[in-house]
Amino acid sequence: MLDTLLTKDTVLIVDSADSWEDSIKIACKALVDNKSVEPSYIDAIIKITNEIGPYYVVGPHMAMPHASPDSGVNKIALSLLVIKNGVNYNSDGNDPVKLVVILAATDNNSHVEIMGKLADFFMCEEDVNSVINSDNVDQILSIIKKY
Repeated sequence: MLDTLLTKDTVLIVDSADSWEDSIKIACKALVDNKSVEPSYIDAIIKITNEIGPYYVVGPHMAMPHASPDSGVNKIALSLLVIKNGVNYNSDGNDPVKLVVILAATDNNSHVEIMGKLADFFMCEEDVNSVINSDNVDQILSIIKKY
């Protein structure tokens, strides 16, 4: 299921990001480019993070930034960013974040099944580590295909 949303165009590998804000901009760029989200979606994620903190850091080295559907989401979408050197999200015990999955949902219900598949992926330490350590988008997509 996740492989219908994560493609060569929405999976990126970078060495570093200047900040958590920069990582969100990098991870969202593919979704802006393919018109899944408006640039305002990036601003909304950054704004809510500044207001309430990185609530979307789901575990060591993993974050799933997102904002509300009315913040510029045009269609349900995912992007995945691997940051080789990691970036600090100010999340005690979870930094540095090396895996950023952007979720864009069009409403409060349509993404529930996707969230379940992402949870399955996040709970599989072996697959998460394989993705984080990969230098190859095709290899990442083959791992994601399981979910």
